Amino acid sequence: MSETLDNAVRTYIENHRAAFLDDLAEWLRIPSVSAQPEHGADVLRSAEWLAAKLRETGFPVVEIWPTDGAPAVFASWPSDDADAPTALVYGHHDVQPAAREDGWDTDPFDPVVRDGRMYGRGAADDKGQVFFHTLGLRAHLAATGRTSPAVHLKLLIEGEEESGSPHFRQLIEERRERLVADTVLVSDTGMWSEDTPTVCTGMRGLIDCEVTLTGPGQDIHSGSFGGAVPNPATEAARLVAALHDDRGAVAVPGFYDGVIPLTDRERALFAELPFDEEQWLRTAKSHATSGEAGHTTLERIWARPTAEVNGIGGGYQGPGGKTIIPATAMLKLSFRLVAGQDPAHIEEQVRTWIAERLPAGIGHTVTFGGATRPCLTPLDHPALQSVVRAMSRAFQRPVLFTREGGSGPAADLQDVLDAPVLFLGISVPSDGWHAPNEKVELDLLMKGVETAAHLWGDLAQQGRHAP
Repeated sequence: MSETLDNAVRTYIENHRAAFLDDLAEWLRIPSVSAQPEHGADVLRSAEWLAAKLRETGFPVVEIWPTDGAPAVFASWPSDDADAPTALVYGHHDVQPAAREDGWDTDPFDPVVRDGRMYGRGAADDKGQVFFHTLGLRAHLAATGRTSPAVHLKLLIEGEEESGSPHFRQLIEERRERLVADTVLVSDTGMWSEDTPTVCTGMRGLIDCEVTLTGPGQDIHSGSFGGAVPNPATEAARLVAALHDDRGAVAVPGFYDGVIPLTDRERALFAELPFDEEQWLRTAKSHATSGEAGHTTLERIWARPTAEVNGIGGGYQGPGGKTIIPATAMLKLSFRLVAGQDPAHIEEQVRTWIAERLPAGIGHTVTFGGATRPCLTPLDHPALQSVVRAMSRAFQRPVLFTREGGSGPAADLQDVLDAPVLFLGISVPSDGWHAPNEKVELDLLMKGVETAAHLWGDLAQQGRHAP
């Protein structure tokens, strides 16, 4: 039965592949750049285009949700099985800025297909990975003979992710009752490589701050006053030097409170990945690895919290010398957080640490930006296993596990909806997110379609709750 179903899914996808790719190309022609105000009308046009396609797919409820910025698209298709679980798919329809003069071989908003790839802004990030759910759902229905999905299916496709999702949390808090779900599926991620399908199990959180140090009321003569009054630039350097201990660990007291350590199984699974550290260094344009002792490179970037100096400044920056004690200095710091860490606690600890290290005569302010919480799905979570099985059926090979070192709005969905967050993405590192000549591998895109087609039936077997 499973083989028959799999063949039916593949046949349906192949028969509708050309029309699907034509539609995707049409969507990519809309320059929905949320970061540029002149494209505001295009972002709205993108939302309207997607809404129309979702209605065409069969969703009985499709709405455009306005925000104080760019609009999101919501869709819902209840299952005929009243006790089926509810799944919410998240993605975004806005894209990064792009222009031919940035280094594109072709117009970034006039997609082309070449050598089995579609080139165009948004092809992988994230329109392609949003849109594969439409054909996947249709294949699911056609292959099973159903007239509705096996799960209560919802989509939320935001329009400001590439601008930092400034209004997203407010949107999902206000619309929480419409978004309630047993599982959240994020299709805005990637996998290890074309030959190594992987499922991401977590993303780090983020909190950042700017530290301003003040000393004399103005720049003063270093010969007349140097060595006798505190220097803000010197104290900024001392803070940076004290941020880590000699083993590379963050030295802020309480920084590691609550951190959920890697299990032996997770370490072993990371080790199964075909990681080439020399190649990774070349990609990083770096010459040596560094970081917290006792952890591999993958563990450091995926599963350990970090503190980074993003900027440091103060005093004279022009040509030649200027012998002064500067009046001010500044630091920009960011902290990547992992499961178990609380951004509010980290902020409190950092503020206390800075205040206690500064001498008399140095004033300071610490300004924190908004926080993104970390998220993590346990390896044995039933819904995660559904994703793994669906992807394994599509790729016809074992699926390995990764995490993401970066941060995104997934944690807001986890917090507000109190539901596990899963990741389903088919993009590979060579796709060039945010770079010139962004592309998507078409055969992998079809594997995403196939995975989505298998997923809903598998999830329906894992839990049954009212929508």
